[in-house]
Amino acid sequence: MRNIKTIIFVIAFINLAPLQSTLAGQTPDANEIVNKASLAAYYGGDDGRTLARMKIVDANGRKQLRQFTILRKDMEDGGEQKFLLVFSRPADVKGTVFMVHKKPQSDDDRWLFLPALDLVKRISAGDKRTSFVGAHYFYEDVSGRVPTEDNHIFVSEDDEFYVLKHIPKDKTKVEFDYYKTWIDKNNYLPMVIEYYSASGKAIRKIEALDVSEIQGIATVNKAKVSNLNDGSYTLMEFRKMKYDLGIPEDIFNERSLRNPPRIWLKGK
Repeated sequence: MRNIKTIIFVIAFINLAPLQSTLAGQTPDANEIVNKASLAAYYGGDDGRTLARMKIVDANGRKQLRQFTILRKDMEDGGEQKFLLVFSRPADVKGTVFMVHKKPQSDDDRWLFLPALDLVKRISAGDKRTSFVGAHYFYEDVSGRVPTEDNHIFVSEDDEFYVLKHIPKDKTKVEFDYYKTWIDKNNYLPMVIEYYSASGKAIRKIEALDVSEIQGIATVNKAKVSNLNDGSYTLMEFRKMKYDLGIPEDIFNERSLRNPPRIWLKGK
């Protein structure tokens, strides 16, 4: 009887081996990875608040500092979101407010309030790939690029990262030819994003420099955006991050551009 059981086990193993080999050799689904990365990077919790400090360094080493608070509210995971960024330092940008209504199925709505001019400015869709308050971050970087704007290709993987290539569906709307991401296999956060010209030269880079868990959510604490053509960069640090505060949706309106909701900015 023991010999019969052994024979049955061996036959079963031989029959399963090709299937196991096939499954192990399957190429991961690039679209699935990208969707998970978008959720990890931009949809932690139902809402969130963080204090951000930005250091902008130009090609000659001259520095500018910015400090602002970010409020975020998700309407649904992977769907519509609302962001409010309120600047507190230095004096020349204090009171500047930026608001985004992210709409994955259409163009985002973006507003910028400039207190020195008492002016509310709409940021057009054509300007989303331009500098955000003089930094190397773009307006689009604040709320994230919508995954459906690109075609995603799986390139490779190792023990730590999935490597993907992304080709914009409409290259007339962007300053790059394609970009690549290195996505952490444990938490799906994009750890490196590199943008390339049509000649294949790397021209821009975004790096997550420090990550930790906050309320059980993998969170980027420090990031850097570099202009690889001239060596200039912006360093961003995120502090006092909190999730699931119960931030109401109705604070993300045009009234908050001139009168930000201070109770939610300072903590509640």
